[in-house]
Amino acid sequence: MDFGVVLQTNPPAARTVQLAQLAEAHGFSHVWTFDSHLLWQEPYVIHSRILAETRRVIVGPMVTNPATRDWTVTASTFATLNEMYGNRTICGIGRGDSAVRVTNGAPTTLKTLRESVHVIRELANSRPVEHNGATLQFPWSVGSSLEVWVAAYGPLALQLAGEIGDGFILQMADLDVAEWMIKTVRAAAANVGRDPLSVRFCVAAPMYIGDNWGHLRNQCRWFGGMVGNHVADIVAKYGTESHVPKALTDYIARREGYDYNAHGKAGNVHAAFVPDEIIDRFCLLGTAKDHVEKLEALRSLGVDQFAGYLQHDNKEETLRVYGETVIPEMTEQIVAKF
Repeated sequence: MDFGVVLQTNPPAARTVQLAQLAEAHGFSHVWTFDSHLLWQEPYVIHSRILAETRRVIVGPMVTNPATRDWTVTASTFATLNEMYGNRTICGIGRGDSAVRVTNGAPTTLKTLRESVHVIRELANSRPVEHNGATLQFPWSVGSSLEVWVAAYGPLALQLAGEIGDGFILQMADLDVAEWMIKTVRAAAANVGRDPLSVRFCVAAPMYIGDNWGHLRNQCRWFGGMVGNHVADIVAKYGTESHVPKALTDYIARREGYDYNAHGKAGNVHAAFVPDEIIDRFCLLGTAKDHVEKLEALRSLGVDQFAGYLQHDNKEETLRVYGETVIPEMTEQIVAKF
């Protein structure tokens, strides 16, 4: 299993770069960042500095969207970073949440998402693509390589991820939901003639090492509120009596709105409706042993990467314990002599 870390691009940018360096030092393979240009600093500028200050980690947004930037500009950004730093980028993309809602916009259609994935991936892989009635290609890009991983929750979005995604991002570590979504994505891949095992799976959720469960939950309750935005969209489209697992839909019944000014922040009040049970199901909390047990369960479902959100007050210690205990426990051990 690969391990990633998910960072907010809060100022100072040097702090984000520092945490990325620390993640690499502790054995993490991926550094992801939020992408919401009004709420936080522009991620791609910081990605360039992270790539310059690290040697191995793969860097990308979790997640960008097709609405806030021209698709060819997004592709150009990735291809440029790849030329500068040697194909160490990855693109997580979805329909859009905070980046579009804060500007009074709305998530894009799945048709738009599908088209954007194709255009971004072709251009950023140094290939020509048909777009807006023309055949386009970067004349300066040779050998750029980019995977595009699709973030999804609802049935049709999961189908799209299976049909076109290099990977699937599930922003939640609930075992029952993960099992259902992975099966749905793999079935969609098989239905269009793809190898279901070719689609890689990333589960992203808050990770917090500690033993004060009340404090851990309060620091991570924001995540249930954030996920609730996407669940509310699903319920609005499909109703409560759909194929979506009840564990995902029932808890938002007490949801009364959302303040994007506190998006992704520990201690915000708009997540008070999220019960402790949901936090425990959606996140990775507790001792290193607790984390390893849940990670092993996720791996058994087919999860290839766990990406841990660090929006809490114990960032360095959590990275340290992962680097010294959790990641080694989840890594195949090779002995020097048999």
